[in-house]
Amino acid sequence: MKVVILAGGLGTRLREETEYRPKPMVEIGGRPILWHIMKLYASQGHTDFVICLGYKGNVIRDYFVNYEFQNRDITVTLGSRDIEIHGNNHDAAGWRVTLAETGEKTTTGGRIRRIRQYIGEAPFMVTYGDGVADVDAARLLAFHRRQGRLGTVTAVRPSSRYGELDIQDGRATLLREKPQVTSGWINGGFFVFEPQIFDLIEGDDDTLETGLLARLVDRDQLAVYQHDGFWQCMDTYREMQQLNELWDKECAPWKTWR
Repeated sequence: MKVVILAGGLGTRLREETEYRPKPMVEIGGRPILWHIMKLYASQGHTDFVICLGYKGNVIRDYFVNYEFQNRDITVTLGSRDIEIHGNNHDAAGWRVTLAETGEKTTTGGRIRRIRQYIGEAPFMVTYGDGVADVDAARLLAFHRRQGRLGTVTAVRPSSRYGELDIQDGRATLLREKPQVTSGWINGGFFVFEPQIFDLIEGDDDTLETGLLARLVDRDQLAVYQHDGFWQCMDTYREMQQLNELWDKECAPWKTWR
């Protein structure tokens, strides 16, 4: 099953890092967050990727085009074009990566519409290129099939950025300093779609969130998979730091591989 990753946005809220590279290339532990997302899927047997490029897509292209040279032993004969690649000693062996230019100003729904030719007539998964989670893809797919709808969205309960107060009669009865999760559910990405959804996307300006998903809701065709595990997007510099701290301490919950 193909995995589509939306990697073309501007990342304006992380401008400190995204002025010269797209947000999916911002690093956690020396690797782009895009690699972490792909590694999560690959560790569960899904290694056929379609990456929707947009803003500074050339940076992502260069990363994958040169991946073999950067991650394997090579012998270069100077003065010639001979480059010998040795062994199979990197951690992304076997990944198939389609780099699809979907336009710098295209919105999320339009990006999905533009990669239809690479999907065919089979179900496929989609996620954003700026968030990590310990989602179990097998359970997500099984849930999607049981529901029998055109789409499934993974709902998550994000960590709160602020302390929460319980108030009674004008006084605080409990202070929870930055609780792990809030009580509400939000769209965490990690979608599964049937190919029929392509017919519901209305052009390059159509968004995934307020366009396609809203239409699926109107047709009672959007299932919701509730994920109680770890999920974290990387919208701000502080969130980038938090993810790097988890990785550096070797307690990154999304690292489900060895």
